[in-house]
Formats: sequence, structure tokens, C-alpha cells
Amino acid sequence: MTIREVCEKYHILPDTLRYYERVGAIPAVNRTEGGIRDYSEEDMGWVENAICMRNAGVPVEMVASYVKLCQQGDGTFAARRDLLKEARTGIVKQMEKCRKELERLDYKIERYETAVETGQLVWDRTFAEDACGQT
Repeated sequence: MTIREVCEKYHILPDTLRYYERVGAIPAVNRTEGGIRDYSEEDMGWVENAICMRNAGVPVEMVASYVKLCQQGDGTFAARRDLLKEARTGIVKQMEKCRKELERLDYKIERYETAVETGQLVWDRTFAEDACGQT
């Protein structure tokens, strides 16, 4: 597949795909005699992995480390597992942060719904780590 076909399939920009290759988030792709990237089925698997991990919030450097470990062979199973566990921990932290932010938003929406009905905006709860205030 050409870079254009890959980008259309995964809805990403060519610059993103080239960047992933440049930083090692996907292994180097074979090229035609004319220098055009020619993505194989294996390459597509790496592209899918990079997109999946990045969509989950895994830093591109960690994706590149994972790819490097995979390329080193079966002796890196434990290191790959540990890297994925680390990535998972980061994602769980992000999810918890999002849950807290959603809770704050729900609270504010509820307060504004009450204010629309009563004409008064009352804050009866505080969020200690809310740097944004109650406005």
C-alpha cells in the first residue's frame, strides 16, 4: 500500500505516518525502486499498534521503545510486559483525572440548571484540587 492509501484507511496525515517512522514508533518501511514507501501487511500491523497506543495516550517515545523491544526478539517479553504495564498505569491515571473533571462539570451543570430555575447561583460544594474556581 502507498502512504496515501494507509492514511486514508486510518484517517491520519502523511506527516504523522512519516513522523512515526522517523522516531521509531513504526519500523522502517520498505521502499520501491523509486523511493516510494510500500506498506506490507506487517507494516500495517505496526501502524495500527502505533495509532492504538497513541490514541490511548501512550507517549510516542514509549511506543518507539516497545517497537525496539519487539524487534529484539522473544527475549524481551518481560521488558515489553513491563512497558505495557507502565503505559497502562499512565492511562488509568488519565482516566481518573478525566473522571474527576467530569464530576466537576456535572456539578457545575447541575448548579446552573438550578440557577436557571431559581435565579440564584449557589455553590454548596468545593473541590480542593479545582484550580479553575467555581465560576
